[in-house]
Amino acid sequence: MALFPTYNRYNVQVKEASGTEVVDIDGKTYLDFGSGIGVCNLGHRHPAVQKAIKVQLDQYWHVSNLYKQPIQHEVAQLITDNSVGDYVFFSNSGAEANEAAIKLARKATQKEKIITFGQSFHGRTFATMAATGQDKIREGFGPMLEKFEYATFNDIESVKQLIDDNTAAVMLEVVQGEGGVIPAEQSFLTELMEVCQEHEVLVIVDEIQTGIGRTGEKFGYEHYGIEPDIFTLAKGLGNGLPVGAMVATKELGDNFGPGTHGSTFGGNPLAMAAAKAVLETMFTNKFLNTIEEKANYIADRLQSVIKPLPVVKNIRQKGLMIGIEINTPVGDTVAELIETGLLTLVAGENVLRLLPPLTVSEVEIDHALYKIKFGLENK
Repeated sequence: MALFPTYNRYNVQVKEASGTEVVDIDGKTYLDFGSGIGVCNLGHRHPAVQKAIKVQLDQYWHVSNLYKQPIQHEVAQLITDNSVGDYVFFSNSGAEANEAAIKLARKATQKEKIITFGQSFHGRTFATMAATGQDKIREGFGPMLEKFEYATFNDIESVKQLIDDNTAAVMLEVVQGEGGVIPAEQSFLTELMEVCQEHEVLVIVDEIQTGIGRTGEKFGYEHYGIEPDIFTLAKGLGNGLPVGAMVATKELGDNFGPGTHGSTFGGNPLAMAAAKAVLETMFTNKFLNTIEEKANYIADRLQSVIKPLPVVKNIRQKGLMIGIEINTPVGDTVAELIETGLLTLVAGENVLRLLPPLTVSEVEIDHALYKIKFGLENK
């Protein structure tokens, strides 16, 4: 085996995928409620995205960011027209987008400290490992990048205790995904914005998992009525093609001038074609309303089918981002569900995470929940 063993891979060898279905090399069909860890928000091989990629493929694949590429500007405009942001930097991944956000915050403020939160996840580069509030992510790699400190999520007093004159930014997810699908409380975020404004501290919202419709809004921060100075995107933005974005307000624009940051493949035209198709498809009231309808449907079904099971401790949900907390380790359950033809995810030790495509049907929701019910009944 020529690959580094960095993943504990399940014994599923994918042959093809379409919509909510994945088919392995033996012809077995799986219902995909992981969406590539929240990437294929429009389902696998969505027709509009596939068509856009094919059109771009016949034009050009790559030139250089030294030249103007109209499609980059079009995608950036779609993001800024639909958000609080004014400037966009394109990268290849969420970790790179977060790395850019950290650099921008430090450069713009000329301060060093970044406050993040326990159980957060922001990536696996050195800066984003340091930003991640989980010891297991940082173990074995020696000293981390300095000046990151960790507050307690949903505890504003813990933030106040850490803010000082050297604090550049507070960085958070509005729903902690890897940490267990834990939504922020409205009162916490409202007061956090007030505290940061008072101390002239920037607010960075990591929307890698919550962005692009996952929570039922275009971006997760919209649920809370807040306006971050910087937010980051990836995962669902390209629906399977690698792309990330760091988005910032106009006040920060002059801090990333020529030579301050860059990426050879950031804004790759194939990824931009996919992103443009995703945003044009998804950023309509009609589409967003369908997410809300499905989220309400699955919420009702979770309460009636899953919540009564003795093993279930809690169910947390924001849109189509769902965590089912059980009182036993969840790893075996995920493996057992694969055998039944359902792909799900782990979030922490005890949380079964569901990130179905936003195009999922009510019939598919019912099929998935009954598989989960069967899998959890005897735990």
